[in-house]
Amino acid sequence: MTDKNIQLTSTISEDNKLTLALKNIEMPKPNADEVVIRIEAAPLNPSDLGVLFSAADMSTAKQSGTDENPVITADVPAQFMPSLKTRVGKATQVGNEGAGTVVAAGSSPPAAQALMGKTVAVIGGGTYRQFICANVQSCLELKEGTTAKEGASSFVNPLTALAMVETMRAEGHKAIIHAAAASNLGQMLNRICIADGVDLINIVRKPEQEKLLRDMGAKYIVNSSSDTFLADLTAAIIETGATIAFDPIGGGQLTSDILNCMEVAAARDIKEHTIYGSDTFKQVYIYGALDRGPITLNRNFGFAWAVSGFLLFNALGKLGTDTVMKMRKRVADEITTTFASNYTHEVSLAEVLHLQSIAAYSKQATGEKYLIKPQA
Repeated sequence: MTDKNIQLTSTISEDNKLTLALKNIEMPKPNADEVVIRIEAAPLNPSDLGVLFSAADMSTAKQSGTDENPVITADVPAQFMPSLKTRVGKATQVGNEGAGTVVAAGSSPPAAQALMGKTVAVIGGGTYRQFICANVQSCLELKEGTTAKEGASSFVNPLTALAMVETMRAEGHKAIIHAAAASNLGQMLNRICIADGVDLINIVRKPEQEKLLRDMGAKYIVNSSSDTFLADLTAAIIETGATIAFDPIGGGQLTSDILNCMEVAAARDIKEHTIYGSDTFKQVYIYGALDRGPITLNRNFGFAWAVSGFLLFNALGKLGTDTVMKMRKRVADEITTTFASNYTHEVSLAEVLHLQSIAAYSKQATGEKYLIKPQA
């Protein structure tokens, strides 16, 4: 153990400024059911950027300090400040998940002490630091031989992908449509659906993404950049019967296109015209905000439909404890196969706050995934 502990923080001040910086903090001490984890790997997920940057205009970002201890400042547009009043003046912790070695444990023998020296994944916030204290319920013990890098993304993407399939089942749907399907999460969902015999329609934007998924065994792939996209999507829906979709993009009209194609597929056998459309219920969940613009709905899909937000923790709450525990065990068992993550860049805590890095990872480009190494 060491007395040194560094944490990345995001702070918004009353003068409409965002400040990102590294802070020296105390080494945590665990309570009975807690452990201290030396964080050795933490992914930079799109959801983390919402906490990291908040509503700041990162085109105004400036870097000061040193390469080893950089400080980033950026302007926050005035119109967003009222909604951020609970964040003003607070050094907000960043990082949803990560993995590392348990270096200290509380007194509880069956819980905390059993994890001493083990490699675990952890969720709960503030993982962009060197050492974190967490309740054992927030930890996932990884199989022997699994590295922290392999287990760093054990929660957000794997559990989201599994929750999509379980939500499909719970709501009585039979097949899934997924947008931005070549993403890290999309590849996991593809593997799950192949293994579980669930039809999955993958929406991508580029030919190389089509090839990537086809090489993985995907059967239904449609390219939103193609002139035949709507016809291709409708044909895939007719063949699979998909009536539920998950869209990480959010803005624009993709959600509308999906609902309209679902309606065309559902209404093809209706003999008499009705202004109310088919009675087949169509559901699109928005689980991200890659496009923060308005969601445009061109309503040609009747009245049996819904567009809702999809948040992992809310979804897990609906699925129940038994289902969630089975999901967690599956992730631990298959973390190097079904739920394997591929990282294209590895950076230290300091390098996260270099303008060059920010310009790259803030693009949230499909196929580009950053891993933070807090001990580097």
